[in-house]
Amino acid sequence: MDSPPPAQDVIPHRPVRTLGLAACIALVMGNMIGSGVFLLPAALAPFGWDAVAAWVFTIAGSLILAFVIARLTVAMPDANAAQMSARAYGPLAGFAIGWIYWLSIIITNVTIAVAATANLSSLLPVLNRPGMGALCSIGFIWLTTAINLRGAHAAGTAQLVTTIIKVVPILVVLVLLALTIGRGTAEIVPFPAQGFTGSGITAAAALTLWALLGFESASVAADKVKDPARTVPRATMIGTAITGLLYLFVCSGIALTLPGAESQTGSPFGAYVTHYWSAGPASLIATFVVISCLGALNGWTLLQGEVPLAMARAGELPAWLAGTDARGTPVRGLILSSILASLLLVANSLQGLVALFTAMALLATSATLWLYVGCALAALRLRIAVPAAAIGLAYACWTLWGAGLIPSGASFLLMAGGLPFYWWARRTSATP
Repeated sequence: MDSPPPAQDVIPHRPVRTLGLAACIALVMGNMIGSGVFLLPAALAPFGWDAVAAWVFTIAGSLILAFVIARLTVAMPDANAAQMSARAYGPLAGFAIGWIYWLSIIITNVTIAVAATANLSSLLPVLNRPGMGALCSIGFIWLTTAINLRGAHAAGTAQLVTTIIKVVPILVVLVLLALTIGRGTAEIVPFPAQGFTGSGITAAAALTLWALLGFESASVAADKVKDPARTVPRATMIGTAITGLLYLFVCSGIALTLPGAESQTGSPFGAYVTHYWSAGPASLIATFVVISCLGALNGWTLLQGEVPLAMARAGELPAWLAGTDARGTPVRGLILSSILASLLLVANSLQGLVALFTAMALLATSATLWLYVGCALAALRLRIAVPAAAIGLAYACWTLWGAGLIPSGASFLLMAGGLPFYWWARRTSATP
């Protein structure tokens, strides 16, 4: 096997490692348990029982990919998930994966901010007006940016608190599901006579994966993690397994027991609690859901600064983005990413909240899948966890197909569109 080209480390730095195991698990679960679980029941309801099968495939595929990334992190503890392709296939491949992953994080932040606004709209109906929802979402983006500008420690503390809070609405719905199904009062969608359909499962799988995006979070933030070779794999697998099981029961339960007309709302959790309990508690649940979404947005905001920082230090983006403050915070990358997210929200401000969420979720999923493809290919090239990497690669390609031609094609074009910036950065770094 040919030796992979060495990673280019243009700007030396000393990592500021402040995240332990608990904070890393909170980062993984906090990034995964966000807008997906709370808004996806509305998007998945039309798929019925096919969505349940999609969850099973998605959880299995995510655990396999999480295992591959965890093994890569053990082999390369000083590289984050976006840099692993560079170690196997050279700087151009590393740039392409890092670039599209950075854009996927920005799109993800837009999607999560929209989900927070959609849930808040059940309490403040004015947010359903065109433009008002976009303004609120932009406000959420800059709120979490301000938290992250205070440093990784502040972001990690906020992540621990919001991860605890976001479990509340999930536990409430789990208890209600157990009570209603146990008493026979739940209105369960009957299993279709024709059984599962391949097309339905494939289409639903792209949306279910959106809810599990983020299992690579601890690896992407490895530069901030204490003892990354030990901490990152443990946090990745624990966080992914727990979150996947919660999603399987909660999302499927709501989608299969809430009447179709009631499920098509910006707050499916609130609608479920209203239908099977009372409108009063539903308002409180909606508040917890908003906080949960903000917790996920906070974790992804941390990553949207780390990815361009690592790329700039490797000479793949202009050195201007490699600067940090005294706490090691990538201020420039954070601010630039939030500006781009705000512009994306303004450009799509006339869409309805649920429609905007679905479109952005599919695009973010397609864009992130290229990271998983890159990690699986890197593992195959480096002979690390080969069977799991082969299965993970097949799963990622299958999900790209399921996302549809438009989202997947758009994500590929976005990845290719970064090449001029790569050549610019390389030319600038080569200039004496």
